[in-house]
Amino acid sequence: MTDDTHRSVSIERTSSGHYTATNPRGGTISFGSSGTAEFTPVELLLAAIGGCTSIDADVATSRHTEPDGFTVTVSGTKVNDEQGQHLTDLAVTFHVTFPEGEEGDRARAILPRAVKNSHDRYCTVSRTVEIGTPVTSTIAE
Repeated sequence: MTDDTHRSVSIERTSSGHYTATNPRGGTISFGSSGTAEFTPVELLLAAIGGCTSIDADVATSRHTEPDGFTVTVSGTKVNDEQGQHLTDLAVTFHVTFPEGEEGDRARAILPRAVKNSHDRYCTVSRTVEIGTPVTSTIAE
């Protein structure tokens, strides 16, 4: 029996300040330090927060109709205080439009509930950030 609750990625250094993360299915994403076009780890976190709820909202609403536009912005403020560096004021803003008509009306009506349910219960990423969980860093022998 496999453990379908376990999640992991591996990260490989490709050059100074540049890395590639690989998931168990073989998907990859490159990232690096600021100053390059690559996403930084903080930007990946923001994308994960917004992406998680985007998927939930999209699945719920697109059952009724395809959106005319679907853009999500995620922002936060990086601070360095007595707790060290971290983000504050995280905000996820949906900019979604649907076509006119009955199907679009249903999708518009569902969107607020889908976003709320994702935020409150289903989005593992934002739930983990809000609840907080210890992160353990070790060095393999």
